Amino acid sequence: MAKKIAIGGDHAGFPLKQPLVDWLIQQGYEVKDFGTYSADSADYADFAHPVALAVESGEFEAGVLVCGSGQGVAITANKHQGIRAALVWDKPLAELARQHNDANIICLPARFISQEVAFECVNLFLNTAFEGGRHAIRVGKISC
Repeated sequence: MAKKIAIGGDHAGFPLKQPLVDWLIQQGYEVKDFGTYSADSADYADFAHPVALAVESGEFEAGVLVCGSGQGVAITANKHQGIRAALVWDKPLAELARQHNDANIICLPARFISQEVAFECVNLFLNTAFEGGRHAIRVGKISC
């Protein structure tokens, strides 16, 4: 069964989000695109909240959020108790977000990352396991 991925982003993230959707589908993932569907000005929270809710509910195994800096979508998604959204712009961060933080949403800065690096980061994020152990204790202390 294909891993289910929720994806979304604002207008600044749109040029990277659409290639990511296509790439994820080519990789065999089941993808739901929560928008935006154009480069017209849009508010990142309008897309980050639905993606975060979809992952938090367990309907989707992971999420991908994209905005200009990655910060807005990360801050918004992390307002949800069951979400650990990680801002990632290189491969080691993608791996560590999963290995040490059990992140369930990757947030990408579209204005600061190439499409190739974004694909590599998402691939690592989706295929790296949480190490547990001492990291599980730390992750267990995140929720309020």
